[in-house]
Amino acid sequence: MASSLICSETQHRVSSVLNRDVKQFGKKFMFDSNEETCWNSDQGECQWVSLDFPGTVKVSEVKVQFQGGFSAKTCRLDGCLKGEDFTTLCHFYPDDNNALQSFPIQEAPAVDRVKIMFENSADFFGRIIVYSLDILGGKVM
Repeated sequence: MASSLICSETQHRVSSVLNRDVKQFGKKFMFDSNEETCWNSDQGECQWVSLDFPGTVKVSEVKVQFQGGFSAKTCRLDGCLKGEDFTTLCHFYPDDNNALQSFPIQEAPAVDRVKIMFENSADFFGRIIVYSLDILGGKVM
C-alpha cells in the first residue's frame, strides 16, 4: 500500500513566494496539514515545486489541493536519481476548484528527486496557490 513519501528529511524548494513573504505564504504551508495555510507563488509563467527525498522512491500518486482560480491547468511531473538530469514522468490536468485532487502515476521509475511543473495557471498573472501537496508511493530497497 502506498504511503506519503514526504517526511521531515525531505527537502523542498519552490520557484517563488508571493512578495517573498515566506512567513505568510512559504513552501512549508503545503505540508503542515492546516487547511487555513498555503503556499502562494509570485506571478510568472511555469511555477514549480521540487522535492528531494532522503532515499530512492517509486511515486504512485500525486495529491494536490489548489485554491480555485489559482490552480494549474497543466502539470508535469519530472523525476531523476541524484546526479542525473530530470526527465518527464507524466502530465496531469487538475480541475480549477478547491477540492483535494488525486492523480495516479503509472509505472514511474525509481527516483530520488521530483519536480512538479505548474505549466500554466488559471490566474491571468500566473500565480499558483497550493493548500496541500502530497506524494504517495514506496521506498526502493
